[in-house]
Amino acid sequence: MGMVKEFKEFAMRGNVVDMAVGIIIGAAFGKIVSSIVKDVIMPPIGLMLGGVDFAELVITLKQGAAATATAEAVEAVTINYGVFLNTVLDFLIIAFAIFMVIKVMNRMKKKEEAKPAAPPEPSKQEKLLGEIRDILKERS
Repeated sequence: MGMVKEFKEFAMRGNVVDMAVGIIIGAAFGKIVSSIVKDVIMPPIGLMLGGVDFAELVITLKQGAAATATAEAVEAVTINYGVFLNTVLDFLIIAFAIFMVIKVMNRMKKKEEAKPAAPPEPSKQEKLLGEIRDILKERS
């Protein structure tokens, strides 16, 4: 029973829930960035490079063979470096976006730290002692 209770306490902590939300949003953000790279950024770059589709850039190590009456089809063995370039570009965009978010958060954090804290209110004893001091000054 103790382990179940301990797990429940761990899972219900605020930072664990925040982390789960962050992971879900991050996964969705990754899909958006992948679409931007694949559908928006890479087509113009491919057009500038002579109509190249980066997803189709491959190095063929072994040619494939079509199926015949006596043999099954054999797929080609390729190194898909165009897909790798798309993935690297996805990573760079996501890393830059995360860098910018963290930079803004750090700037906001510094502004909060820079604000001086208001001095604490004097206690009742300090107020009374101040009043006594003032009365004694008036009498002398």
